[in-house]
Amino acid sequence: MRTALSRHLLRPALLGVTATALLASGVASTAAGPTVLTTDVSTSTTAGTAARATALPPTPGDFTGYGFDQCLAPTQATMNRWLSSSPYLAVGIYISGDSRACRDQPHLTPTWIRTQLKNGWKLLPITLGPQASCQPRFPRYSDDFTIDPFRGKGRYPRAREMGRASGASTVADAQKLGIPAGSTLWYDLEGFDSTNTACRESALAFLSDWVTTVKAAGFVTGVYSSAGSGIQVLDEVRATRPSAYRLPDRIWLARWDGVANTSTSYIREDGWRPGGRVKQYRGGHDETWGGVRINIDTNYLDLGKGMVAAPEAHCGSTKVDFVDYGTLEPAREGYVAPADRVAALKCLMKERGYYDGPVDGTYGSGIIASVRRWKAERSQPADDRWFRKDWTALLSGGSRPILKLGSASAYGPYVRRVQRAVNAADIGAKTNVDGTFSTDTTAAVKRYQRRVGLTQSGIVDLPTWAKLQAGIR
Repeated sequence: MRTALSRHLLRPALLGVTATALLASGVASTAAGPTVLTTDVSTSTTAGTAARATALPPTPGDFTGYGFDQCLAPTQATMNRWLSSSPYLAVGIYISGDSRACRDQPHLTPTWIRTQLKNGWKLLPITLGPQASCQPRFPRYSDDFTIDPFRGKGRYPRAREMGRASGASTVADAQKLGIPAGSTLWYDLEGFDSTNTACRESALAFLSDWVTTVKAAGFVTGVYSSAGSGIQVLDEVRATRPSAYRLPDRIWLARWDGVANTSTSYIREDGWRPGGRVKQYRGGHDETWGGVRINIDTNYLDLGKGMVAAPEAHCGSTKVDFVDYGTLEPAREGYVAPADRVAALKCLMKERGYYDGPVDGTYGSGIIASVRRWKAERSQPADDRWFRKDWTALLSGGSRPILKLGSASAYGPYVRRVQRAVNAADIGAKTNVDGTFSTDTTAAVKRYQRRVGLTQSGIVDLPTWAKLQAGIR
């Protein structure tokens, strides 16, 4: 990353270490849906003990959206503020390497990791280890190391040994923090003179064995570097001599062009696509969100399948997703309630325990009784009609995680609730209900927030949930 963030130290004691011992004690982990936590998360010992009982999802998983990285892992209070107010949903953290500029990471604990993942953050765990032998800023510390450029018989054996040792250290540090298997671990290789053959090839040999070691422990591998240096070198290997070295599963390219995408003219468009790229598109600068200012790099991520959400089924095959819901009322001359909306209401009320009759399209006495009960419990005037405000409250009801651009996957059910609710609240929203928090959903949420007098952040925070669940439109 930035010079101020760069460094990883490999102590001599680690040289020659293999991943064998680490693999024997590998951490088993299974993906699980989110435990819905909001920004008032407790980090007490009791909360941490309870959290450890729940499996964590691999990170970052499938994700398309914005992220930031900072030298020092932020405090929990900062993470909470930025979750509810910033556009970011991913964060780079330096988990391994004595040569990090921020060697001490007082906030980076297993509880911190678990809390962020449970809150919906996507983590990018970074190792800043030995750097290329021709990188002019290294070594920085008296006990620092650079990659050994000794060629040997063309295999760069010392560089490979260092790569295996660094990989073992990365795995050990990730497991100690409780980062689940299947997560992507990243190696930060700062830019270097790629025309220097020994420097370049020894760096590739190092990365090759780092990748092999980390993958053997059950993790996905990624490499960060300058688009015009390390990433360009990796792309050349991929395209012209793919069997020469073991390549990372994903790349994180640094190209500070201010464009939030994952493209650059330095490498071919087909490499690590689809779903294998991150781009750091802006270097160090200050940003303030939720009243908290930190110095960050900004990134755009397009990883895995991107934004995906599993399909939902309600009451068999009853349709509950519409771009408009409208008022329902008993039949009268010239009016019959739309059958598909009535069936959706019956289904949703059945799921909430307010209705136990057949799920059909007739707006009759059974559903009217449920409507009256719903209104009575909310101290509303007795009425046989079901209004947009009622739809909004019903469709948004339930737990209230923070949602923003990029929320999808396990958060799909919560995103769908928001998409349905804003469609009910605003006849002009017409949001596609697919469980992925896209730019269209962001625009619809902003439109709703403007209607109800909230800050137009596009983030579904606690005040936004409160308005939706109160049926305010």
